[in-house]
Amino acid sequence: MADELDELINFLSDRNPQVRGAAADIVRGLTGGEDGLRALTSRADRAQPALLRLLASAGGSDAGQAAADSLVNLSQDTGLATRLVALGAVEAAMDVMTKRAAEQPGLARSLVMLLVNLTHVEFGVASLLQVGDEKVQGLYVAKLVRSFCRSSNGSEEQDTFEHVASILVNISKVEAGRRILMEPKRGLLKQIIRQFDSTNQLRKKGVSGTIRNCCFEADTQIQSLIPLAEYLWPALLLPVAGKKIYSEEDRSKMPLELASALSHEREAVEDSEIRQQALEAIYMIVLQDDGRKSFWLVDGPRILQVGYEDEEDPKVMEAYELIGSLVRQLSF
Repeated sequence: MADELDELINFLSDRNPQVRGAAADIVRGLTGGEDGLRALTSRADRAQPALLRLLASAGGSDAGQAAADSLVNLSQDTGLATRLVALGAVEAAMDVMTKRAAEQPGLARSLVMLLVNLTHVEFGVASLLQVGDEKVQGLYVAKLVRSFCRSSNGSEEQDTFEHVASILVNISKVEAGRRILMEPKRGLLKQIIRQFDSTNQLRKKGVSGTIRNCCFEADTQIQSLIPLAEYLWPALLLPVAGKKIYSEEDRSKMPLELASALSHEREAVEDSEIRQQALEAIYMIVLQDDGRKSFWLVDGPRILQVGYEDEEDPKVMEAYELIGSLVRQLSF
């Protein structure tokens, strides 16, 4: 088996494109099962570089897709993901995606999933952020956000870039990532927040998690968040506003975006994690003086009061109560 596997890996670099394609297809099949994945992991020092070369050189052939799928499966192991980053997998994925996404949406989708796995490791996040090179830092992220926002079409089956939502969560877990997303001149966070209206739950959850992570910077970046209030408060408050129709008196104290949404019955946000993330973000904003003023201006306390009445999840209720305690303690 070992000799056969070595020979198979050699075929990934064969001069004949048909041989390379057949070998890539077999490798993809092997990475889809535990035994094959284990065997290829033991040969990762040879298999991974060969797959990356094939990805970069395969043009529009099926071999590139097979190589990408194989790399996605291999990169689920954090050790192999780190090794792939060192081999330039982030740069290769972004380069191929930029060149071929329009013609090969399936390949682009696989490359996005590869980047999701690579950004689970710190080295991968730094590589995607292009940390250390001020001239290009954040360029990859801007490209991904642009593709993420342009491709939203309400069809999950055709949503090539939906998994960018998970990449955004991963990179916003580190300060450098949050700073890039929140930089006013780039306007990336504003674009991301506006995707919260998507019916795609993966997008919605990723946007929620990204907003929540960015709010960890509220103590120093509150002036970057407040100008986004028109988009930020609906994204944070509507998931935790409950299902009831708000009275005309309540709505008269809210901006149009919130008042309109709360003037009729709504489907509840079933994912408790989204509701909890929204409340955690609100809490971090309300800790700041300007954040509290903004929260008060949209009648945030009343919205949370009504939403709390409909909440049944104990952990989410605790998050409501934490904000309620803070609001009672602090003067507006």
